Parts: sequence; structure tokens; C-alpha cells
Amino acid sequence: MLLRSTCAVVALLSSLACHPSRPVVDPAPRPDVGGSISGIVTASDGTSLGARKVVAVNMETGARVETSTATSGGYTMQVPPGIYRLELEVRAGETIVTTPEPTEVAPGDLDAGRNFVVAVVARR
Repeated sequence: MLLRSTCAVVALLSSLACHPSRPVVDPAPRPDVGGSISGIVTASDGTSLGARKVVAVNMETGARVETSTATSGGYTMQVPPGIYRLELEVRAGETIVTTPEPTEVAPGDLDAGRNFVVAVVARR
């Protein structure tokens, strides 16, 4: 009986030793994870406009993040948290018809649908 009781106590203490009584906390600094901004740049007739520079300007700090559109006209950029104004490079004979409103990006956000529409004047 004493052996059985001793074994039970040892088993109980062993199981308690494997389970910490409080949560494990990692005090190490965390990386500054921002979010993403994405959209599509098209001409007013619906055609995609590739190889266009899109710039996100942090409205508080003035920091700039640049990317280029793919052949499909799509773009995605990762930015630190903040409020951003988007700018698009236009070429001769073009005007921007639709510009996205400023967007607030929080950690982990995907701010999609930040689309531009450009009017392209035919050259003669």
C-alpha cells in the first residue's frame, strides 16, 4: 500500500512539474509589422496600365514607399502603420480621372481596392 501511495504521489508531482502554473511570456521586442496597400491602375476604357510607378506617402512623416504596377495593372506594397496618400506617375497625354482616398493602414491590414483610373488622350 505504501508503494502504491508513493507511486501515486510521484506521478502527481511529475504531472504538475510538466505544466507551468503561469503563462509563458516572451519579453523580446516585436518587429514593426505594417500592412499592405493594393489596387489596379486602368485606363478609362478598361485596359490595364502596367509599368506605372505608384507612391504611398505617409501624411504624418512624409515617408514614401514606391512600387510599380504589373502588366495586369495591379500593385501591392507593404507599408508601416500610418495614414497614406497615394500618387500615380502619369505620362504625356494622360490625366488621372479617379484617385483613391487617403487610407489608414494598421498592423496586418490589407487595404485593397485602392484603384486609379487614367484618361489617355489619343495622339494624332
